[in-house]
Amino acid sequence: MIEAPRLFGAFADRETEARYNERARTLRLPFVRLYGVILLLVMIAYSIVNPLFLSPTDNADLAVWMGLTILMGGAYIGVTFWHRYVLYPMIDFAALLLISLLISRINLILFDHFISSGIELRAVGVVNRLIVTAFAAVTLAGRPRLFLAWLCGDVLGWLGQIIPAGIALSAFTYALLSYLSGALIMAAINLAVGLTSRSAFRLADSLDLERAKNEELVLNMLPPAAVARIRSGLLVADSYADASVIFIDMVGFSALAKRVSPGHLVELLNGFFNHADACARELGIEKVKTVGDAYLAIAGGNVPSGNSADAAIAFARAVIAGVPAIGADAGVDVGLRAGIHSGPVVGGVIGATRMAYDYWGDTVNIAARLEGTAPRNGIAVSESTWLRARDRHGFGPATTLTLKGVGDMSVYHALLEDEAEAQPPAAA
Repeated sequence: MIEAPRLFGAFADRETEARYNERARTLRLPFVRLYGVILLLVMIAYSIVNPLFLSPTDNADLAVWMGLTILMGGAYIGVTFWHRYVLYPMIDFAALLLISLLISRINLILFDHFISSGIELRAVGVVNRLIVTAFAAVTLAGRPRLFLAWLCGDVLGWLGQIIPAGIALSAFTYALLSYLSGALIMAAINLAVGLTSRSAFRLADSLDLERAKNEELVLNMLPPAAVARIRSGLLVADSYADASVIFIDMVGFSALAKRVSPGHLVELLNGFFNHADACARELGIEKVKTVGDAYLAIAGGNVPSGNSADAAIAFARAVIAGVPAIGADAGVDVGLRAGIHSGPVVGGVIGATRMAYDYWGDTVNIAARLEGTAPRNGIAVSESTWLRARDRHGFGPATTLTLKGVGDMSVYHALLEDEAEAQPPAAA
């Protein structure tokens, strides 16, 4: 959770502060460009009007300063199209300070002309520096220290131009009070806009974090392709012609449940399932679900796995190889057995609540039946899976078994890794 923004400070986390500044400055980009265009139009308008009322000398002097202001405004607009502009608020600081000082110089020339011509100043409007200050207050929002530094630089530059002019003390005092009052208002605007934008960012970022967590949770339950179809209102139904289904069950779980406490039992199951999950991630196997103490997985479904039979057998061997560690962690004697069958399956999502991607078909049912025929810490494999395996020397001889609801079937018992390595290669 992001901490609340502080009045004169940044977010404590540097990464959060960097993201805030980049996002806020990106959102203000159109405003910055619009201001630059308005500045150019104002300077061009003054350049057109000046020759009508000013002497050639004053007009030539103003043309230089207005030309510099136009060049500065054009450069400012141009740099906003640099892809790294949003990372450097000092660009705004420098550009707006220079523009403000240029406008101050333009105003002094205009005021000198009005005074020498006897024009009533109350009826005269010149280029308003407060507009630049207001824009700086918004552009540098969220960076109050930087804006205060900008104000200091601006007032020093302004003083540096009016003090040499030798104006009366009363005029200087009123001008300074006018400037400071406007500066204080702009500082308040800068703080208000900064706090508002930081609070909005904090809320939006918190929502993004929650959305990411929810997305991760959804993708943990459903394949990405299925999620996309559900969001589009489509039915999620798939057919896989060659998949290998793996059922792994804990031996003697019912008797074990009567002997150990519920907490100890949950700890044991958690160790088993976490180990199976790790093996699935490592070997590219798709976890389907857990049912009680049984773990259902599939190779060749939503997760590509090459030869599904080889991947399924390798997964079952890896899970069973972890039995000693699972038992040692739980402090009880643990045994697993696995059943694998290969063939066509149907996968999809049904229902509108507690959705999960599931698989159905005879392949799934037969794998469940085969698991019951496996010895403790052993793997029962159907003939269909055995025929698909590239390396067949890691199996015991075929045994014909009668499976409930299936009939007679040839079953092979896959040897564990150390037993398979000791087995001589099959004759060609």
